[in-house]
Amino acid sequence: MIRKTIHAAFLGALIAVSAAIAPACQAQYTTDWIANTYGTLAAHVGNTARSMWVAPEGVIYTASFWDENEGGVAIYQNGVSIGSIGIHNEFQGGAITGNATSIFAALQSGTPYGSAAVGRYNRATQKRDLVIDVSVWNAVSKADVITGLATAGSLLYASDFFDNRVRVFTTDGVWQQDIKISSPGALALDGAGNIWVAQKNAAAIVEFSAAGAPLDTIQMPAASRPSALYFDAASGRLMVGDEGPDMNIKLYNISGTPTLAGTFGIQGGYLDTTSGIKGQVGDKRFTRIVGIGKDSAGNLYVLNNPWGGSWDLGRNGGTDIHAYNSAGTLQWKLQSLNFEGVAAPDPSTDAAYFYGGTNIYTGSAGGTFVANTVDPFEYPSDPRLNMNDTERDEHFGQLVTVGGNRILVASGQNPAAFYFFHFNAANGYIAIPDASLPGRAFDTTRPVTGGFCIDSRGGVWAGLNRTNHIFHYPLTGFDGEGKPLWGAATTISIPESIRPLTRIVYLADSDTMILAQGIDGSPDWTAIKSRIEVYHGWSAGNTTKPDPVINLTSANPKSITAAGNYLFVGYVHTVPNVDAFNLTTGQLDTTLIDSSPATVDVGNDVDSMYGLRAYMRSDGEYVITKDNYNGSSVVVYRWTP
Repeated sequence: MIRKTIHAAFLGALIAVSAAIAPACQAQYTTDWIANTYGTLAAHVGNTARSMWVAPEGVIYTASFWDENEGGVAIYQNGVSIGSIGIHNEFQGGAITGNATSIFAALQSGTPYGSAAVGRYNRATQKRDLVIDVSVWNAVSKADVITGLATAGSLLYASDFFDNRVRVFTTDGVWQQDIKISSPGALALDGAGNIWVAQKNAAAIVEFSAAGAPLDTIQMPAASRPSALYFDAASGRLMVGDEGPDMNIKLYNISGTPTLAGTFGIQGGYLDTTSGIKGQVGDKRFTRIVGIGKDSAGNLYVLNNPWGGSWDLGRNGGTDIHAYNSAGTLQWKLQSLNFEGVAAPDPSTDAAYFYGGTNIYTGSAGGTFVANTVDPFEYPSDPRLNMNDTERDEHFGQLVTVGGNRILVASGQNPAAFYFFHFNAANGYIAIPDASLPGRAFDTTRPVTGGFCIDSRGGVWAGLNRTNHIFHYPLTGFDGEGKPLWGAATTISIPESIRPLTRIVYLADSDTMILAQGIDGSPDWTAIKSRIEVYHGWSAGNTTKPDPVINLTSANPKSITAAGNYLFVGYVHTVPNVDAFNLTTGQLDTTLIDSSPATVDVGNDVDSMYGLRAYMRSDGEYVITKDNYNGSSVVVYRWTP
């Protein structure tokens, strides 16, 4: 094709001319996004906020462990982003507080100061001007050392979790005293100068005087987990975010003996079934409350960190801030994807819904966050909650529907294992964990390094490590609870011409197998070389004669997916383009770039093995989703050939 051989200088001129006539050329497809309130880099909501402090004037500061295109402390006001502080990997994310002049935030183990320090930042200049050493635990990488921060007057309080103490400093970093308490967490100062310390796993909140003497204790129900504290001076009440099964905010009257005076939020949160579907998020259907704050006008801000696990802390759930007026009426929300993930179009709804590894979305122009599919109480062994899982964050979703039964496969950025889930009426939107591949359901412990696919009929295709074979596990049915059942594997020798194999896509409806070649001898088994073979009639017996063979000419192909008669290819470290190849001719028919650059950022590239998903709707329109770690969102292309 001309586009593959054209001289670079002429190509530049052609691009300039094409830009002038872009509306006519790009009328075939539209560019949209979901999973972030805003679609541009300048406006997008930062990812994975894990703690929050609200200034009296309503400026919100959130801390994140890792935000690749934002400073680790993001700043919001009136429902929009107004900047950030620091660099993307500067903060631990688990604790932040502030006063009129400064922000104090726990620093990350990867910084020169380690996980045991707090940084002070000038709110006006946004520069760090002091580091305060809090703990001796300065090399902890998979847990928070400083689990709570609070200020009052000229004092800074910090929970030193592993040393079982709350440390008191001046805001200039001069140590004053230590208060001994087991496993301290969130902190709050009341109007009398007393300090309240949450012991999350003990379901307790302990009060100390300003001098450090123990006073009262609020003993919550055993299943409660006090995860955020805020003293509301206007009402004189202590607000306690409970990430236990109640999933709400408890209001305690602390004048005299503390008593429960009320709650805010639906009891059971997103898992409640009396006012919604289990798993459904929404107004006051909280997921995991990690921050509470009010401004001087009485507006309430609640930060959630939706459930979903990850070994590096920072990628376990997206930002989810809800703002309420003084009457408790929802005013706005700020929401984002976690750092990186993709959501698959749902065949059951003809691509009206999208399933990520942990969340469900619908709509356009940011979309609607419909549900969180993790239930940490009913299924505590869900691999998406496993902080020791080296597959990282399982936010990449693959979805098929067979006879009305949905099967979700969740995986990480560059996975060698895939986790299977099913759904049923009793559990609503909750994805019920089955087993992993490799795992007991598939009678293998080998990692999947030669490609993975679950086809539209539920069949699983896996290139198991060091076998030179493709293993096909046919779906044999579902049990009475909706759990999928697979039969024993049949094995097919990988054609010599495509070894080493690195990607598999099988289109069951047309019996088309698509295989991508890896780079022989490369330590990066996730890389795609350039050769892609298409086999029509694979299950009918054609496993040796590919037609067509697609030779990619763009550098660094990373992710492939297919639907209908098209193969879609995304690239890493080069361009954000998604190329659409015709599976009959092998020709490049179109390149999806960005038809709406003023409103949608499409990211730099596809930095994940399974970062593209595709589906052909009943009217012939193709819906292609693409991970966008730049904007903490999912890009949605809609294309009609």
